[in-house]
Amino acid sequence: MLSKKTKYGLKALTYLASQKDQQPVQISEIAQAENISQKFLESILLSLRKSGFLGSKKGKGGGYYLIKDPHEVLMTDVMRILEGPIAMVPCVSLNFYEKCTDCPDEASCSVNKLMLMVRDANLEVYRNHTLADLIA
Repeated sequence: MLSKKTKYGLKALTYLASQKDQQPVQISEIAQAENISQKFLESILLSLRKSGFLGSKKGKGGGYYLIKDPHEVLMTDVMRILEGPIAMVPCVSLNFYEKCTDCPDEASCSVNKLMLMVRDANLEVYRNHTLADLIA
């Protein structure tokens, strides 16, 4: 299940991407428009800023804004930053692989085989969609 952090992060990114002038937007405006707790949104936007998706400006006229063009913001990148590993179990993760302690042989594990298919299906969707697709 998608976490609230990821859901709200996607909503905030789409809100910022849909701004015509790309001027900084205050957190309070995004929070109100998307019905998100302002305090929770602050931590999400900070993560996205640290990851290079957003910039911020302090003071009057300040707020958050997209640094990248929406066509360059891949959903794989956003999902990994906000949600963590795309794979549902660590033994099939491309970037966060860990061997399962309860599995003697991944090659014959039925769960591993199923989760590989799930991971690949998710990656297919995420790799082929950008932030621009969400605002189209």
